Amino acid sequence: MKELGGYFELEYGIHPEYHQSAVALNSGRHCLEYLIKAKKITKLYLPSYLCSCIETTCKKNNCSISYYEIDNEFMPIFEDTLFDHEYLYIVNYFGQLSNHKLNVLKEKYTNIIVDNAQSFFQIPISNTDTLYTCRKYFGVADGGYLYTDKVLEDELPIDLSYERMEFVLGRFELSASTFYKLAADNNDVFDKECLKAMSKLTHNILKSIDYNRIIEIRNHNFLHLHSSLSKENRLNLLVPKGPYMYPYYCKEGQKLKQFLISRKVYVPTLWPDVFDRVPKASISYEYALNIVPLPCDQRYTTNDMDYIIQLIEQFNKERKLIP
Repeated sequence: MKELGGYFELEYGIHPEYHQSAVALNSGRHCLEYLIKAKKITKLYLPSYLCSCIETTCKKNNCSISYYEIDNEFMPIFEDTLFDHEYLYIVNYFGQLSNHKLNVLKEKYTNIIVDNAQSFFQIPISNTDTLYTCRKYFGVADGGYLYTDKVLEDELPIDLSYERMEFVLGRFELSASTFYKLAADNNDVFDKECLKAMSKLTHNILKSIDYNRIIEIRNHNFLHLHSSLSKENRLNLLVPKGPYMYPYYCKEGQKLKQFLISRKVYVPTLWPDVFDRVPKASISYEYALNIVPLPCDQRYTTNDMDYIIQLIEQFNKERKLIP
């Protein structure tokens, strides 16, 4: 029987979701699990510069893995032959692989999966399995989108998100550091969760977002950082649509991260487990160590970008004074 009256819940979102034609699931890694099951994938070739959660997802689903290296433009260095039910997993780092480059890779390898977790607003290329995650871009606790031509016949349970939302709601009213542990713990939840459809709550939040506004702000902030930092940045950057973060690659990136974090500019290391997997001389190790992902998202203004630029200038000045 339908409930009428009583206290109010969240208001219902009225906007279309950005990826409304995709399969909506409970996380990005579960999008991969969906593909492994639907396409009966037996082996994935993964880039070394990658979060360990992808390896965990593969092992959980009895999918064997091998690692390959990337070049300095984030393109795969891969010459093996892909057999039936084997796929090359391509990560679109910081949105730096344009759809032209992805089409070249599709033509060369055929069996590819594109991970657009860091390029939410980049439309998928045709006939290519492509996955997205929501938590890197918006105030949600879960959620992922998948484009694929293969439908999993299993009926999926619908996820429930309300118990995970404390760190999202808490940061709205208090500091990020107050809820850091809860946010970190939430990242590990999905290793234990089963494959589910996206929750009603996450769907609703994603229907409340002004995506065009977010794209505009992210573009502006990225370009503002780029105008000041491009000469020192060791990456030759493509400016993506609605960028994830600004990847600032410098000689002492690890020290700069510590400097920024000490001043409450929270920059991540993507991904610390890389250091235990690859040789120090590899590009993956170097990128994990010295690429500083600077925030440029919709929460911030030009003044915030200027503050980040000033901190980097201060860091560089202090380093030059050290004999």
